[in-house]
Amino acid sequence: MLFQRPLVRIVVVTLLPTVLLLPRLSVAQQPVPAAASTAQDASLTETVKQLQQQVNELRSIVLDLRTESERYRTETQALRQELRSAITQIPRQGQGANDSGASLQPSIEPAQNTPSDQGSSHSESGSSARLAKLEEEYDLLTGKIDDQYQTKVESESKYRVRLSGLALLNLFTNRGNVDNADLPGLVNPPNAFNRPNSTGLSFRQSEIGLQVFGPEIGGARARGDVHFDFAGGFPNTPNGVTFGLMRLRTGTLRLDWAHTSIVAGQDSLFFSPLSPTSFATVAEPAFAYAGNLWSWTPQIRVEHRIVTSEDSSFMLQAGILDGLTGEPSGSPWVRTPQAGEFSRQPAYASRLAWSHSLFGQNMTFGAGGYYSRQNWGLGRNIDAYAGTLDWTVPFSSRIALTGEFFRGRALGGLGGGLYQSALYNGYPTNPATSIRGLDAIGGWSQLKFRASSKIEFNAGVGQDNPFAGELRAYPYSAYPSNQGNGVVTRNQTELFNVIFRPRSDLIFSAEYRHISTFEPDSSRYTAEHVNLVMGILF
Repeated sequence: MLFQRPLVRIVVVTLLPTVLLLPRLSVAQQPVPAAASTAQDASLTETVKQLQQQVNELRSIVLDLRTESERYRTETQALRQELRSAITQIPRQGQGANDSGASLQPSIEPAQNTPSDQGSSHSESGSSARLAKLEEEYDLLTGKIDDQYQTKVESESKYRVRLSGLALLNLFTNRGNVDNADLPGLVNPPNAFNRPNSTGLSFRQSEIGLQVFGPEIGGARARGDVHFDFAGGFPNTPNGVTFGLMRLRTGTLRLDWAHTSIVAGQDSLFFSPLSPTSFATVAEPAFAYAGNLWSWTPQIRVEHRIVTSEDSSFMLQAGILDGLTGEPSGSPWVRTPQAGEFSRQPAYASRLAWSHSLFGQNMTFGAGGYYSRQNWGLGRNIDAYAGTLDWTVPFSSRIALTGEFFRGRALGGLGGGLYQSALYNGYPTNPATSIRGLDAIGGWSQLKFRASSKIEFNAGVGQDNPFAGELRAYPYSAYPSNQGNGVVTRNQTELFNVIFRPRSDLIFSAEYRHISTFEPDSSRYTAEHVNLVMGILF
């Protein structure tokens, strides 16, 4: 419709010579001499040829114009569709894009709703104006989207990838001979050099994560993620304590339906899902040596959610896990099987939890179970097990109590029993030596107070208590577990921290911890740890 007037002009100009020839054609029909008739016939034939050529050219021009018009119409429709789709997706890109999308919407709607009439000049001018307006809006919107995608991660696949992470600096000081300067868990006896105190800085608890959003398969949305930090150890080089090695933390693949999920990968323990709130212990959860069962364990699990009311639901979880026992790897180059893997069967776990909305938060009570078979050689097998409880109880919109409890045996691979699974009453390679799994009981609890949307306070206490009688009767551990600390019968930690977030992505925190470690002869060693934190989320 944008090209009707030019088309009429072309037709008129092209047919005008033919109209002017009509009188000559009528005269040519009268009797004339033979020579003149022959000349006129030749002239008429040439004229007809020219006319046919002009008609063919006219047809070609008309066909080209139609094709061009259809192409412009298709492009205009595609442009409108792109604008609608882009405006719909703009709020997900950020607030700035949302504002621009909102401002573009009113100007686009009239163009979409204006009726078109190919036969009127008003329609032609309106179409031209709409096309120009759409092109202008498209250029503006493209610029906004380009600004947004400057911070996006590209992928070889068509699926969206998100980069996230935490840049974290810890300033720490210790008063006491702790086992790990920036992440203390136990207190060691005094050493020969009499240097119990220390102060330093560390950046190794920073994290990097990638998340991919995959296709929909059988009604389930697929996605995956992988997370790393720099707390994998230190190279044997001068100042190697500042060259933290990158390590794998967690990585999962998920298929999520409306009420059911399948999760496969390396993840935290789903039957012991909670950890205290602390930015001083990101590389290893707080109370890791004081009653907090945890481990990033390869696993496959199924989760099913049952909604019983608008505010209440049940969660059923069950899966298989790698039967870790806490043994050192033994080699930096090859993977040596652990006692749980030598049993040739995985570990099994399940959890049932009930949640109810209370004060705008979820009140949750959960109970879990764990079992693993361990083969320590020479026909000596151990059945490892654990029973767990976890709770989250909000007392108001600002105050909540969280915690966990466990009772189990041979849980060194999950941090229980101070990372000890098996005990011997003699030398381990002697076939006459008997073995038993170390029983332990422990737990932790934390009280959280949100003073405002920017400030929160957390206070908690945790304790891991291996059975002292078993440690005395079976004094030989299956592997070194306490890094020179000897046999430990109990370990207790108290912490208090304040977290300040002036912005959602900016973190400041201060934390104090008091650690008490007990030996079988009732010897008690204590240490204090202060940690100042500055971090930014991205």
